[in-house]
Amino acid sequence: MHQNLHLSLKTTCSTPALGMGSGGAYSEVCATAMDMANPLTSVMDLMRRLPPQKINHTLVDVISLKPEHCEDILSSVDQPLKIARDVHADRDYLLCDYNRDGDSYRSPWSNTYDPPLEDGAMPSESLRKREIEINTAFDQYREMYYEGGISSVYLWDMDHGFAGVILIKKAGNAKLASGCWDSIHVIDVVERPSAKISLYKLTSTVMLWLQTQRESAGYFNLGGSLSRFSERELPLGDSGVPITTSHIVNIGRMVEDNLNEVLLIRISALTFGVI
Repeated sequence: MHQNLHLSLKTTCSTPALGMGSGGAYSEVCATAMDMANPLTSVMDLMRRLPPQKINHTLVDVISLKPEHCEDILSSVDQPLKIARDVHADRDYLLCDYNRDGDSYRSPWSNTYDPPLEDGAMPSESLRKREIEINTAFDQYREMYYEGGISSVYLWDMDHGFAGVILIKKAGNAKLASGCWDSIHVIDVVERPSAKISLYKLTSTVMLWLQTQRESAGYFNLGGSLSRFSERELPLGDSGVPITTSHIVNIGRMVEDNLNEVLLIRISALTFGVI
């Protein structure tokens, strides 16, 4: 049994590296999708219906059919997060387009690129300090709520304030079942210090899959993605409270609300409805 779960998919973050060799598993259905008038719309519609753990292979098929749309496809389709090792900090971190510059990726722990890059994009000094604090906060959140996994937060400067992405990955491979949870939260923050408020725009996307291959546990393969957009104006805190602390509280609350109130509830309803 295979079931795809999906709500409206938003453009968030993707990893550009593709797995080599697709085996043509979805070539026929991909070719059918490409016959439609708008190839990019067709691709997005197709990806909503295919297993997240096979997205890299599917993308190879799709891009081979429409190579002229390669950049648009890669920037629009969410892919499961990849893991790299920061040898300077001796910690794992997650890869996405937002910490990539060319073929190099920046670690949130040591703020260095791998492979090394002399003129890679960096947050300003003040924003880097904020990035460190938010990484620490979400690292604690991940450990408390996920009891493992990997998290990474990347920020970049904007004229109106700042923007960023919060990544969390938890994978498991037990005797009876294996699966993976990837959550991607893209945040845009418009700071209004004079009014002591900030406008937050958050797009959260969860990709998950779960499969069993043991008769004692039953055989099933369940996967899909869900997205949620929210926008709020929130206070920056009382006098004496650091602005970064207020941002951590506000962003953390919005991430939790998107996950708990919408994504997890709907995932549970859809999942238990098909099992």
